[in-house]
Amino acid sequence: MTKVNMPGLCPALFELLARHRLLQGLPIEAIQHLCRDALAQHAYPGQILFDEGDEARYCLLVDSGQVEILRYSQNGDERVFHVFDPGQLVAEAAMFMPHGRYPMCARAKGTVRIYKLSRSSLQEACRRWPDLAMSMLAGLSSALYAQVNKVDWISASSAAERLANYLLNLQARQGENIQLPLSQRQLAAHLGIRAETLSRLFTDWQARGYVSGKRSDWQVRDQAHLLHLASPAQRSF
Repeated sequence: MTKVNMPGLCPALFELLARHRLLQGLPIEAIQHLCRDALAQHAYPGQILFDEGDEARYCLLVDSGQVEILRYSQNGDERVFHVFDPGQLVAEAAMFMPHGRYPMCARAKGTVRIYKLSRSSLQEACRRWPDLAMSMLAGLSSALYAQVNKVDWISASSAAERLANYLLNLQARQGENIQLPLSQRQLAAHLGIRAETLSRLFTDWQARGYVSGKRSDWQVRDQAHLLHLASPAQRSF
């Protein structure tokens, strides 16, 4: 990337933003605008970065580590909806919600370094550079479409089909050695199944040679079988 003279701005943040898929192709000035009042923060494992209902003043850009998004039920159980990796934006949709509140909690998963991008700077950048607004609209539309498909899949699939699809998606991103980003209890809640059912599936699949591993480290041994189970989740577009 071409080095840019940015007095008072963080070059590392600029380069991280410039590589983000939503900002590619935008003028340098647009990225500089987002950097101008950004704040860097280090967080320790388990630290809450924002709570559900807090005023949504910032979205987060993950520099290192992982950030998980979750909600707590009325009885105190937690459900992790997504784990964000370095280079990803967290809660950018909340920057445009009329009520101005975060709809979920964000928590550091391990040691994390993030940048906090202000709501006002992001909204102003969208007004000044319409291509950014269109890019963000496309990203939010894709996320909404994916969520609709997920709800449809969860309501129509079996526990085995959901787990197969989840493992194959992880394999596509991580490679042969899969590391679960969630505990098995959290994963069961994420898939909408009982923790006992998930444990039984892993035990049965190991015995049959479909997968191998333990705890959070796994490998797919019979990809054809898992592909067959997950095939109903695949869509043509």
